[in-house]
Amino acid sequence: MGNGIFLFSELCYFLLIIVNCLLNIVYVVIGYLLYILKVILQQTFHVNMTEKSKKRKRNTPSQPNQTFIKRVIDENWQKLLSSNLMEAKTEKVEDKKDHFTGIFRRARKKNSDVSNNEKNLKSLNISNKSMNNNTETNGVSNCETQHKKQQSTSSKTQNNDSKNKTNKLTKFIAMDCEMVGIGFEGGDHMLARVSLVNKFGDCIYDKFVKPREEVVDYRTKISGIRKEDLLKGEDFTTVQKEVAEILRGRILVGHSLKNDLSVLFLSHPKKSIRDTSKYKPFRKVTKGSTPSLKRLAKEILGIEIQHGEHSSVEDAKAVMQLYCTVCKTWEQALSEKRGYSRKFLES
Repeated sequence: MGNGIFLFSELCYFLLIIVNCLLNIVYVVIGYLLYILKVILQQTFHVNMTEKSKKRKRNTPSQPNQTFIKRVIDENWQKLLSSNLMEAKTEKVEDKKDHFTGIFRRARKKNSDVSNNEKNLKSLNISNKSMNNNTETNGVSNCETQHKKQQSTSSKTQNNDSKNKTNKLTKFIAMDCEMVGIGFEGGDHMLARVSLVNKFGDCIYDKFVKPREEVVDYRTKISGIRKEDLLKGEDFTTVQKEVAEILRGRILVGHSLKNDLSVLFLSHPKKSIRDTSKYKPFRKVTKGSTPSLKRLAKEILGIEIQHGEHSSVEDAKAVMQLYCTVCKTWEQALSEKRGYSRKFLES
């Protein structure tokens, strides 16, 4: 047993010596390889650096030429400033200003015209006094005629303005639509009449619309629409275009405008809509719920509307009156909400 252990220990020691030798050999080989790589890399980078330096050396000779040219230009400029050329130019300009004693051409023409007129009068044996008297009398008569003309034109313009006021397009326009029933049991809505009113309460647009589908319920008791009205109406496309052109760039006033715009298949900017059914102070009349136009007209305006058959013109006028009663506070609240002050009201 003792001999076996001794042999095993000697074998282990011999193996350790062999492993150590192999590791030393590997270490030396790796060192040589690293050295060779280092030399190769240094040579490659050294070549690039020499190329860059050569390029720089080739470009550097142009710099002294540029500095030389600049020096020559500066010397020439100093010589020019030291010369008397600039002084001579300034002296010439000053001399022209000092010796200028001219007269404008208009004054010369006037003087020559006066002298020519006097010569012509002498040749015709006419005195200046008689001419002056004639001019004065003619001037008075001309003034009277001009004054009469102005009075007549002003009266005509006033009449025309009063006539045009009825058709005047204002910044604010009120709209109301009447509808008829189509579809199953007349549950769907179709446009039958459109009415537009300006700020002064004048009707600027009122037309019936031809039916595009079969009318199930004319709703005559409420809408006031009859079959004869629709047969005499205009096409929907023409009415839609005309209404869109009128409303473009203007503020639309109405009651429950969502229904009217949906029937017209039109849209309008939200900032340019004033819906009286959504105005919070008006909602106080019905304690928060959406009030009817008839209720608002009675409570705020003291007017009774919508007796029996409705009229879209009457409703549009009532809506415009409601808006005019609160327009200042309404617009001020909107301007504060949007963060800017802008006046929508017209004088």
